[in-house]
Amino acid sequence: MTDLPGIVITGASGRMGQILVQTVTASDACRLVGALERPGHDWVGQDIGTAMGGAALGVTVSDDAVATFAKAQAVIDFTAPAATVQFAGLAAQARAVHVIGTTGLTPEDIAAIDRAAHHAVIVRAGNMSLGVNLLTVLAQKVAAALDADYDIEIVEAHHRHKVDAPSGTALMLGEAAAAGRGVDLADVRDSGRDGITGARKRGDIGFHAIRGGDTVGDHDVIFAADGEQITLRHRATDRSVFARGALKAALWGQDRAPGHYDMLNVLGL
Repeated sequence: MTDLPGIVITGASGRMGQILVQTVTASDACRLVGALERPGHDWVGQDIGTAMGGAALGVTVSDDAVATFAKAQAVIDFTAPAATVQFAGLAAQARAVHVIGTTGLTPEDIAAIDRAAHHAVIVRAGNMSLGVNLLTVLAQKVAAALDADYDIEIVEAHHRHKVDAPSGTALMLGEAAAAGRGVDLADVRDSGRDGITGARKRGDIGFHAIRGGDTVGDHDVIFAADGEQITLRHRATDRSVFARGALKAALWGQDRAPGHYDMLNVLGL
């Protein structure tokens, strides 16, 4: 059993952190070797299983990333941008696969992650689910097939606690649609319309964010022309789809060459 890849979960007390712990411990392809939390968190020093309200798992929650990563073959990270950038460097030093589901990363954050990827495998995606990544491929193909007479609008909905907008998934879909059109998303992105905005600019890609309740994640890519609309839709009803995708990425990354990969690489798309 000890030859199975060892996985560390960062932000272990969070909603995704706990689901990731459950997903890893239920798998027969890997083992949980670490659970990380910020210094001063109530769970530090406790067994992660009992902290979650269940049976002990034999893994103590730590606030020491260096020591925890040293035991790992992979780190799964759904935290916050500043923490993720720090973890990227530390995971690279440990030569552990770093799977990043964190969203809200700036271009500077991504540049720092790129530097870490020179030394280790990093798999980063705005969404880890199979369905969303298939949707990304479809969005690019449809955008490539239709000209700018079809306005592209991306509508996403998430729970009230989400702190970034548009979502990482919405931006991933926007990047795919822009690639299909052969343009840079930064040049055509239109977010947060309010007031007298004027007519819609031809070729723009619009973004709209809905926040409310416990919505896990809904994403629509709308292609609207005179007389017809095409809508591509993905709805997540359970966060475990993200955890399963992240674990698949962590296992896929074993023995790969250093580099900055995404879920399309993992899924062979």
